[in-house]
Amino acid sequence: MFDIGFWELMLIGIMGLVVLGPERLPVAIRTIKSWVSGVRKFSDTVKSELSEELRVHELHANLKKAEQSDMADLSPEVADSVKSLKEAAAMVNEPFKKIDTTTLDSMISDSLAHSAKSQTVVADDNEASNTASEKPLAPVKSEVDLAKKNNEQDT
Repeated sequence: MFDIGFWELMLIGIMGLVVLGPERLPVAIRTIKSWVSGVRKFSDTVKSELSEELRVHELHANLKKAEQSDMADLSPEVADSVKSLKEAAAMVNEPFKKIDTTTLDSMISDSLAHSAKSQTVVADDNEASNTASEKPLAPVKSEVDLAKKNNEQDT
């Protein structure tokens, strides 16, 4: 890579030992090693992103070719690209197919039943408090309102 031989590395090591000393040299080597590994990871990430972008660009170009030829008599390369795009689209839509409409309907009906039940309990509590007190109460719309009304009656 840099075409550094054994004797050049030995010279750099001896100079580092003389300049930094035996206490700080291992720390300096670890620091340089972490910098080099960080640069390598960054370059690997950039390479993979660029290759992915090039692949996506190639897929788009092949898709345009397929659209221009009205999806008939496609070359094997273009057909593979179209197939890969269809598989990617199927993978994206897969999580949404798992929710069955009957499951969704049952979830909605359960939620509505729970809501109606809680409203009935609030109404029953309201009637019980009306019979206990002499003045009639306004209809309570939520449990928070019921708690406020009960606190006002207690004081």
